[in-house]
Amino acid sequence: MDRELTRVEEVKMTYGVKKSRTPAKLDYIQSATGLTLALFMWGHMMLVSSILLGEEAMYTVTKFLEGQFVFGESYPLLVSGAAGFIFIVFIAHAAVAIRKFPGSFKEYRIYRAHMKRMKHSDTNLWFYQVFTAFVMFFLGSVHLYIIMTNPSEIGPYASADRIVSEWMAPLYILLLLAVEFHGSIGLYRLAIKWGWFEGKDAKKSRKRLKVYKWFITVFFLVLGFLSLAAYIKIGISHQDKVGERYVPTSIERGVH
Repeated sequence: MDRELTRVEEVKMTYGVKKSRTPAKLDYIQSATGLTLALFMWGHMMLVSSILLGEEAMYTVTKFLEGQFVFGESYPLLVSGAAGFIFIVFIAHAAVAIRKFPGSFKEYRIYRAHMKRMKHSDTNLWFYQVFTAFVMFFLGSVHLYIIMTNPSEIGPYASADRIVSEWMAPLYILLLLAVEFHGSIGLYRLAIKWGWFEGKDAKKSRKRLKVYKWFITVFFLVLGFLSLAAYIKIGISHQDKVGERYVPTSIERGVH
């Protein structure tokens, strides 16, 4: 054993091999950006689902995000800035995460064979996370670009028109599925990786975390689809007035 260790040291000295902290740092960046994106998506979903409380509630949320209640008037560029920041985090997360993806079709086949042999649920979850990551990279980029470049096109009618009249419903359905599965799996894997909520019995805590993961997935999928259905309903009824913006009843009364 000592001779083997000596030989390893000789190789390191000969070829200048040094211990690197880069993989650990990249893991930390991946975890931090992933957690940031997951928490953002939870908040984003809660804001988007305000449409379930009515058109005026969603309008109020939109104006809040535009800073109207702080500055006295709306600044859609605040939404662009927030979307731009999330886009940067999104790209950073993808850049550090992609290093763990299969680098070729051969590697993919080896992993699939390994997955079938192992029949391990966490190994399967990682594969689903990789698949949803590819979907999110393309669809999420499109969505974020639209928000960054059209920050004023958010509201009960504007958002509904985009979903129905601009045929964005299929993209948002696929994106919703990818985001919720990817996010909940990612949070579960983060908790396991860093030992969060582990307790005294790791096996029991892992089972409990899986239950929480599925609860979160189902909850946000149901909330997301109900919200999409509400926007689609508004968009269909608003098809003959595409481009018209929502005016809250309080302002409408003041005008008349």
